[in-house]
Amino acid sequence: MIKKYFLFFIIFVIIGVISCQKESSEKSSGLFVIMQGGKYGYIDRTGKVVITPQFDGAWKFSDGMALVKISDRWGYIEKKGKVVINPQYDTAESFSEGLARVKMGKKFGYIDTTGKIVINPQFDEAERFFDGLAKVKIENRYGYIDKTGKMAINPQFDEAEGFSDGLARVSIGNKWGYINKKGTYVWNPTN
Repeated sequence: MIKKYFLFFIIFVIIGVISCQKESSEKSSGLFVIMQGGKYGYIDRTGKVVITPQFDGAWKFSDGMALVKISDRWGYIEKKGKVVINPQYDTAESFSEGLARVKMGKKFGYIDTTGKIVINPQFDEAERFFDGLAKVKIENRYGYIDKTGKMAINPQFDEAEGFSDGLARVSIGNKWGYINKKGTYVWNPTN
């Protein structure tokens, strides 16, 4: 029994370390968010303001664009500050694997880097794409979709995390396990 818990712990640590390495290896845009006079803008590595503070919210650049808030809507700018996807979303997220999660009304969907809706808003909750799959929630159950919006792993979990290096941590009741991208358990749920 102790061996099982130890193995579970080792797998969890390895996945965590790999995830951190993946995030820190993302190429920096060289632009950094600042706040001045209650508005957000961007500076370069020398501290020079390159995008004048004008936004009500701002995030770091990802896939060549940054998520910004104007009034109560979210949209995207390019590295010179030009709006490339008009602020129209209730909430939104940075791009991951070429897609960004957006909320319209009470449902989540996904847009591509041109602003085109590629997966219609239909999910109660949705997360970023990792390893080609995104966690979504439908009727109090979590599952995973691919980049076309097709359900890759049917909603069946009480809780779920995003994929990292081919595995995702999922729960049914109080028991947690790991599944692969086919939805097959590689570590059966345990307490």
